[in-house]
Amino acid sequence: MARLGGNEPNVFPEFPRYRAFRGRIYPMDDVDRKILAELQQDGRLTVTELAARVRLSVSPCHRRLRELERSGAISGYRAVVDPAAVGLAFEALVFVSMRQEDRETVVEFERAVSEVEEVLEAQRLFGEPDYLLRVVAADLAAYQRLYDERLATLPGVQRLTSTLVMKHVVKDRPLPA
Repeated sequence: MARLGGNEPNVFPEFPRYRAFRGRIYPMDDVDRKILAELQQDGRLTVTELAARVRLSVSPCHRRLRELERSGAISGYRAVVDPAAVGLAFEALVFVSMRQEDRETVVEFERAVSEVEEVLEAQRLFGEPDYLLRVVAADLAAYQRLYDERLATLPGVQRLTSTLVMKHVVKDRPLPA
């Protein structure tokens, strides 16, 4: 039985990963990926702790961290809040089909949906449906009010279809290194 990684030719070459900085693309090395992986696990690490984990001295680690931030590879830091702890344990995925998809309607819909604070995520999709929204509420009654008063009145909406989230199997997973 042949083993992968033996003497066989590499038919799947590994391409370097890149990050963009002001429209230019720079290669991202293993140390940059280690920094990103560590920060995705714990965004509150000090530079000293981060440097120790990725086996760099503090100054080079700090330079790399600032470059990752400037390039947009790191777009921010935030606290992850448990929705149930703040009274928002009800979650629904809402599929939105638009009546029409002209530019003006799409822009107006996206502006309006971005103003609904219970919408945690809104994604425009290819095909049908046109959008996927991730929505939270306190309970079913609060969701019904949100649905009737805000979601159903969004510009250009033809149909809303809701699916209730039973449980999260995978949530807030870090991006793969």
